[in-house]
Amino acid sequence: MNNEMGFTLLELLTSLTIIGILTAIAIPQYSKYRMRAFDTRAESDLRNVALAEEAYFIGAEHYLSCSQDECTELPGIARLSDGVSLAIVSEELSFTGTASHPQGSGETLRWDSEQGGLQ
Repeated sequence: MNNEMGFTLLELLTSLTIIGILTAIAIPQYSKYRMRAFDTRAESDLRNVALAEEAYFIGAEHYLSCSQDECTELPGIARLSDGVSLAIVSEELSFTGTASHPQGSGETLRWDSEQGGLQ
């Protein structure tokens, strides 16, 4: 009798086919997950800076125009997430902010204080 143990060629090919199908499904999903995570970073930074702008306005009675590291001058903002491009343009009684991340979806998020937040 032959007591050799092992896999047949058919079993190996079936396993490789299943692994290939699962990989083909998982890689695009992972890429979308990463893009959403980077977009969420940009959105979070934009929301935090918008709240800090409102706090700044209470004391200074005007909004502060800033971009990137300049926004850390606002109360409660120590630093922004790595890679996030953020800019705030202020007017006398309002401000608009934009944020994006180069590894995100490419969408630029916009905050308008007159229209009540994220647009």
